Amino acid sequence: MTNEELLEIIQKAVAEKVTNLDLSSKGLTSLPPQIGQLTNLQTLDLYGNQLSSLPPGFVQLTNLQTLKLRRNQLSSLPPQIGQLTNLQTLDLSRNQLSSLPPEISQLTNLQSLDLGINQLSSLPPEIGQLTNLQSLDLGINQLSSLPPEIGQLTNLQSLNLGYNQLSSLPPEIVQLTNLQSLYLFSNQLSSLPPEIVQLTNLQTLYLSDNQLSSLPPEIVQLTNLRSLNLNDNQLSSLPPEIVQLTNLRSLNLNDNQLTTLPADICQLPNLEALRLHGNPVPIPPEILSSANAKEILDFYFRVQNPKETEPLYEAKFLIVGEGGAGKTSLAKKIANETYELQAEEKSTEGIDVIQWKFTLPNGQDFRINIWDFGGQEIYHHTHQFFLTERSLYVLVADTRKENTDFSYWLKVVELLSDNSPVLIIKNEKQDRQCEVNERQLRGEFTNLKETLATNLATNRGLTEIKDVIGQYISKLPHVGTPLPKLWVRVRAALENYSRNYISVEEYYSLCRVNSLTDKKDMLLLSRYLHDLGVFLHFQGDPFLKNTVILKPEWGTSAVYKVLDNKQVIEKKGRFSKDDLADIWQDVEYAEMQDELLHLMMRFKLCYEIPGNRQNYIAPHLLSTNQPDFNWDESNNLILRYTYDFMPKGILTRFIVEMHSLIEQQTLVWKTGVVLNKYQSRAEVIEQYNKREIKVRVAGNRKKELLAVITNELDKIHDSYERLKYQTLVPCNCESCNDSQTPHFYRRDVLYKFRENNRYEIQCLDSGDMVDVRRLIDDVLLTSQNPQILMSETVTRNQVFISYSHQDQEWLTKLQKHLKPMIRNQNLVVWDDTKIQAGAKWREAIENALVAAKVAVLLVSPDFLASDFIADNELPPLLDAAEAEGLTIIWIPLSFSSYDETEIEKYQSAHPPNQPLDSLNPAQENKAWVDICKKIKLAAVPQ
Repeated sequence: MTNEELLEIIQKAVAEKVTNLDLSSKGLTSLPPQIGQLTNLQTLDLYGNQLSSLPPGFVQLTNLQTLKLRRNQLSSLPPQIGQLTNLQTLDLSRNQLSSLPPEISQLTNLQSLDLGINQLSSLPPEIGQLTNLQSLDLGINQLSSLPPEIGQLTNLQSLNLGYNQLSSLPPEIVQLTNLQSLYLFSNQLSSLPPEIVQLTNLQTLYLSDNQLSSLPPEIVQLTNLRSLNLNDNQLSSLPPEIVQLTNLRSLNLNDNQLTTLPADICQLPNLEALRLHGNPVPIPPEILSSANAKEILDFYFRVQNPKETEPLYEAKFLIVGEGGAGKTSLAKKIANETYELQAEEKSTEGIDVIQWKFTLPNGQDFRINIWDFGGQEIYHHTHQFFLTERSLYVLVADTRKENTDFSYWLKVVELLSDNSPVLIIKNEKQDRQCEVNERQLRGEFTNLKETLATNLATNRGLTEIKDVIGQYISKLPHVGTPLPKLWVRVRAALENYSRNYISVEEYYSLCRVNSLTDKKDMLLLSRYLHDLGVFLHFQGDPFLKNTVILKPEWGTSAVYKVLDNKQVIEKKGRFSKDDLADIWQDVEYAEMQDELLHLMMRFKLCYEIPGNRQNYIAPHLLSTNQPDFNWDESNNLILRYTYDFMPKGILTRFIVEMHSLIEQQTLVWKTGVVLNKYQSRAEVIEQYNKREIKVRVAGNRKKELLAVITNELDKIHDSYERLKYQTLVPCNCESCNDSQTPHFYRRDVLYKFRENNRYEIQCLDSGDMVDVRRLIDDVLLTSQNPQILMSETVTRNQVFISYSHQDQEWLTKLQKHLKPMIRNQNLVVWDDTKIQAGAKWREAIENALVAAKVAVLLVSPDFLASDFIADNELPPLLDAAEAEGLTIIWIPLSFSSYDETEIEKYQSAHPPNQPLDSLNPAQENKAWVDICKKIKLAAVPQ
């Protein structure tokens, strides 16, 4: 915005006596003196500019109540700021402030002060005079201590001190008797001051990422505590008194050193969420991931009685490698050394599972399930469903061939198995040896343990291989984990079944016969065995939930009978329901054809052709030849994804997910697809040898179509937890604009520039300086572009939950009550806990906003006080509600000033004069049931 344009806005605002002026993200580097003429202003928003100072005339805005200066370049505040005595809300976050003037003490009406993400190393004692403060955010600064005067802020309800350098707290903190939320994460606290327990109104306490080795027993005095976060500390035990925190609903203890839990912890009556990952406590990670607090604690106390448990001495041993390398021969030789090799060993179709039992040195019987994976490329597409953590891997190389891509296979294992140990076994047929650059591979892959050689025809080296396998596999972290004897009994009974699948009712019956009678326990065991890869039971799938596939290898072999079928291959992956009847005519498949087809679609291996019912396409069997089509190269939007390592199958999964948009249902081939929607066309092409996917979009509504494409690709990327990739954004300078080969910038670099208020970046082709915000806005969806985010053309199919992190326990309750509907109605629910570790949180939220069909707002004072929600989540949601009828459902958690916001226009899901925190437990449960029914009705119309 030019100075002339700004002066014109000011003059008009003065004439009209406006009380609210939004000058956010206008590129302002300074403000003219005339700003002081806006004496009627009550709210001034200067978010996201480049202001380094405030003009003297600023102090004339004496009626100002709300001032937002977030994300500017202020390094100091003028002493005169103290003259704005009517200020109630002051946002100075994301600046470069290293100190505060003492005159800030004159802002005695201030209720909310946000100083997060600055460079403050100390606070002036005068801050204690802000006695009306209710919310103070000092997160992400350089504070090593707090002044004693902070205890004078007796009206404070929320205090954020996260990401500082605090090693202690002043005793005066006990005077903050109205404090409800205290955030102390990522500091250097080695102990808690006893005084903290006097903050008896605390509901939320975050102490994660400190150096706490113990908790004081007096913590039980925090009787109103609802959420306690202690992850990433050094706790080896919990005080027994913790069970007196009867209002506790969420307890995060991830990544500590806990080996035991207090005997009475299961008596916490309201505990719903319990996080224990990364502790040596004897609970399998599959249970920790899929169970609620009660199920986790029930399991833990069940296995505390040695008479009721049995240790698990079992593991998965997975063999991978190129087709014909000798994987099947190795598997059979390990299980039976006398096995006679066949002249032409039949290639494995999909997966084969072989049992091998041996005795440990301590006399304990050990069972290994050897998973032999087919080596043909077509089988790579299901690797991600079966290559799991807590396993030992072997890569087999045929020394007669030079085609073993060691790097590829080691990267596959690294990507999908979280650093599980790997052995390389050289299958030296005819005693032909080969060199393996083990030192180089070890330097790149820390999980590579040993390289061994064998001639399977003579059994040379086989004994050593079996010994080494036994050593590594017996040291896997889960080995010896105690399991309930009833579980072991059910597991054994299932294994004695010769059948490939049973109904879920048969599973329940078998559980009851073996004295496992609680249905919740049955389902928990089912989830555990499914996650462990023992059998397949997709509890959340409305179609597959009624069947338990006892032998995963049977299911995958059935799938690959289709994909290996000669006629299906000749027809470039096309097949019909009638074709399946022929392929699966054997009695073992005949009664399961619908379920097996659904399994194929769940694995994203095929899709039904729109408009051609009961006809399907498996995209990885499509022709490699790109069909002829015209393309308008003018005014294209271009985006590129580049990968450090590119797993196979990303594009074919994308094609399956986006098949309804394929142009004429013909412009699709093995490495590319043309999509047509929203008066626009998109070409998405994979260049595997370059580890790249390139997207270009042409037409009238390019951004809408690109939004859907990026959203889908990001979901696929997120399914690989450790996938490393870059999103590249094209330059829009005069030289690059409208070019098919522009200069590209990394998306994360652009975001970093924007976060640091650096708004220009140089094009390395032309040398021109380019506006960072325009680079982002021209291609990507951002919260600064609600009109793009909320275009009516964007496909919406999920429920978006917006909440304040201070209300985490309420989110947990909503998630619990929605769970049955998610399972039974295929309801898709999103909240920010779905963001994967390492994912770009802003992008993840924006993509979820795009797909929202129903927005659920958990409204509380903390929700309304959140600037992030007000600036980033609410505007696009409210705009969408106006533009296209997105349904907004808001839930009153507490009494709040919702009637001062636009939320008042929308119907609440529960009477605001009876907020949920005012109800007794029975009333609250009934309210949640009614609320969830309303959400379901809006999201899944009857």
